[in-house]
Amino acid sequence: MEPLVARWRADTPGCANRNHLNNAGASLMPRPVIDAITDHIRLEGEVGGYEAADAREQAVEATYRGLASLIGAKRQNVAIVSSATAGFVQTLSSFDFAPGDAIVTTRCDYTSYQIQYLSLHRRLGVKVLHADDLPEGGVDPESVRDLVRRNRVRLVAVSWVPTNSGLVQDVEGVGAVCEEAGVPFSIDACQAIGQIEIDVSALRCDYLSVTARKFLRGPRGVGFMFASDRALARGDHPLFVDMHGAKWVAPDAYEIAPTAQRFEDWEFPYALVLGLGAAAGYLIDVGIDVAHERAFGLAAHAREGLARIPGVRVLDRGANPCAIVTADVRGLDASDVVAALQKRGINTTASLGWYGLLDFAEKRVESALRVSPHYFNTLEEVDSLVAAVGEVAGAGTPPDSSGAGRPAMMRHK
Repeated sequence: MEPLVARWRADTPGCANRNHLNNAGASLMPRPVIDAITDHIRLEGEVGGYEAADAREQAVEATYRGLASLIGAKRQNVAIVSSATAGFVQTLSSFDFAPGDAIVTTRCDYTSYQIQYLSLHRRLGVKVLHADDLPEGGVDPESVRDLVRRNRVRLVAVSWVPTNSGLVQDVEGVGAVCEEAGVPFSIDACQAIGQIEIDVSALRCDYLSVTARKFLRGPRGVGFMFASDRALARGDHPLFVDMHGAKWVAPDAYEIAPTAQRFEDWEFPYALVLGLGAAAGYLIDVGIDVAHERAFGLAAHAREGLARIPGVRVLDRGANPCAIVTADVRGLDASDVVAALQKRGINTTASLGWYGLLDFAEKRVESALRVSPHYFNTLEEVDSLVAAVGEVAGAGTPPDSSGAGRPAMMRHK
């Protein structure tokens, strides 16, 4: 095993007893992240929650700077939120939508966002427009251009990497269209960060939202968002702005914070924030180029192996699929496949049909096995996954609960 891979695995307690290929769901946290969280919880127990926050003020500030460096932003443009979805909701609520206004999105946007668009349509009469896909898959920026030209578009929103596929959408191309048209642009980057380099200047986005628990390898329950100088200058702020994001300056007036702090809440899970900072620091130490190359390479190896199994159809589209691999195992519900793999010590997850309703209808599947390796995984672990899926697919039904005859995972030298 390569020395760097051995070090990353030694830093990751979960590697000792699981073959974890569910990093698009929730990755295994490295020890520095775990320590940052537990140390602060311990400090809160010893001195009090407010006092612990005061004591860690510099570490919290360093977290903001680390997050900003990950996406090529300034500290003032970063807000810490509870999840990518929470950041996106703050973004949506910053616009005073009116009947007849339109939101342009894609056929592969995240499930929660598709539901929220429909809620805006039902409550406010907002039109929801889905841009066409390119022949190879992913949003067509020219379709976005056409929709923007023909409608009263208030916001264009794109999930960079959908939850239900290895697709990587052309957010840079869409950003160029939005900048030219003067239409605000929001990106969900929760599946991109940690496996794809992010530069918000190149993306030309007004907003970008991220969660910590996926390829960034942070804790659950925390994330962050970016708001551009352009958005801040417009006075964008959430409908239900918190006392942390604004000050009550007169009986009938409030004043919003000049920075992205306006999108935050006063109540902060400081232990998770510090864990998020440690995760950002760990990724910077690994190098996003290294993480990208290894994760994409392992995913490509998984696709090749799965595609060779009779009865298994790899579903990923796009010119350069990422570290998410999706496949249909003929005759089996993906949840049953996941359960069979878990009995063998292999962590994966299932994408259900309604997670990507438009995309899955076109692919003619009701569910998909989702496999997502990361840089700390090994070729042996991917091969073990492929062999196990081959057995499950060959059996035609989930194996018995004993999982007899298969080791939990390959041994590593």
